[in-house]
Amino acid sequence: MVVLLPPLLSQLSLLSLLCFTFTLTSITSQTTTNIPADYLKLQLLHTHPFPFPFPSPSQALISSDTHRISSLLRHHTKLPLTSAASSGSGQYLVHLLLGSPPQPLLLVADTGSDLIWATCSACRNCSSRPPSSAFLPRHSSSFSPHHCYNSACQLVPHPESTHCNRTRLHSPCRYEYTYSDGSLTSGFFSREKATFNSTVEHHSLSFGCGFHVTGPSVTGPSFNGAQGVMGLGRGPISLSSQLGGRFGNKFSYCLMDYTLSPTPTSYLLIGGSKNATVSRRMSYTPLQTNALSPTFYYIGIESVYVGKSKLRISPSVWAVDRLGNGGTVVDSGTTLTFLADPAYRRILAAFKRLVKLPPPSKPTPGFDMCVNVTGVLKLNLPKLGFRLAGGSLFLPPTGNYFLDTADGVKCLALQPSTSSTGFSVIGNLMQQGFVFEFDADGSRLGFTRHGCGLP
Repeated sequence: MVVLLPPLLSQLSLLSLLCFTFTLTSITSQTTTNIPADYLKLQLLHTHPFPFPFPSPSQALISSDTHRISSLLRHHTKLPLTSAASSGSGQYLVHLLLGSPPQPLLLVADTGSDLIWATCSACRNCSSRPPSSAFLPRHSSSFSPHHCYNSACQLVPHPESTHCNRTRLHSPCRYEYTYSDGSLTSGFFSREKATFNSTVEHHSLSFGCGFHVTGPSVTGPSFNGAQGVMGLGRGPISLSSQLGGRFGNKFSYCLMDYTLSPTPTSYLLIGGSKNATVSRRMSYTPLQTNALSPTFYYIGIESVYVGKSKLRISPSVWAVDRLGNGGTVVDSGTTLTFLADPAYRRILAAFKRLVKLPPPSKPTPGFDMCVNVTGVLKLNLPKLGFRLAGGSLFLPPTGNYFLDTADGVKCLALQPSTSSTGFSVIGNLMQQGFVFEFDADGSRLGFTRHGCGLP
């Protein structure tokens, strides 16, 4: 998740714009047509509509921007997804069963960071564990902290005061993972049994058992309902890397339209889609690398269109420079789309020029363009399109970038990037209705609007 600090935004977290919850589902013959049984499948569920008035965006999107850590387990994993927008959080949450016996946890699914971590409690005498509470390592027979001299311990950042005692039998690996807004989690980097798809399918995962968690991004309203973060980035400690070798070093997801009622089921699939029709209709763009930010999934933008016009934006606006600044990342942990300021200003001006609707009577804090659509029977808004490296065209529907922020009011859900590194972020709202396939071995990102609702 990318922590950006846009100016003049309200105190509510930008993450409050959307909330999706992953819950595990068993694989049955009815839900795995054209998909082999050797995969992990998580469901994305959307349980509540957006509240009115619509929550304003704010200062903080999470990301592991401070630490970029630079793959470990072959088959598939597919998991169902849900949105709970009215809970005040804009995250996708993975329902993970961790420990022996399994303890249910909800973790933020984040393609913009690597570390898997959960809030932990040292409670020794707890007779039972409420579903929404922290993980209890003392209640798990399979919990094992990595030793501080274990090679796995070198993959996580450590507190400055930590000194490893190689002679001590029990000298646990201590980690401290910091987010760009100052939020952090620290504790023991450990190994634990994770359960997917059924009570008999287990995988060993390295994760952070966080005994100290602080900061607005990981404790405030933007984190409602979550007990930690599941990193899906490109580094070796992310879920996609730890399971990647076993599941083909590929994963995909689709985010269904949150406005539909009832909201269709969406899925996160570790292993990639085996549906031949979906694969044939997939467009691809190369994944770019940035040695200074190896966690992120960078894509190249070559040009932008609003309506029928190609905007005059210098290619340098989208490029990664020699210092590692700039570029565009695809991030499930960011809600809105943030664009480099020169590009954002051009796009905003184009929309204002083409949209002839009046502004609302009251301004909507945090948005630079809102229109009153009350009484408009047929709304025609200009199309926004991105020509990507390799020639593919990403053309999202208008609902992915015009939000209903109040009754009869729509706002342009784009923001200028104020990150010191100047990179742009394609957030999860812009990704709705597409299957996105992250292919590490092929070093490419695939996308298609076909088959997003297929199990």
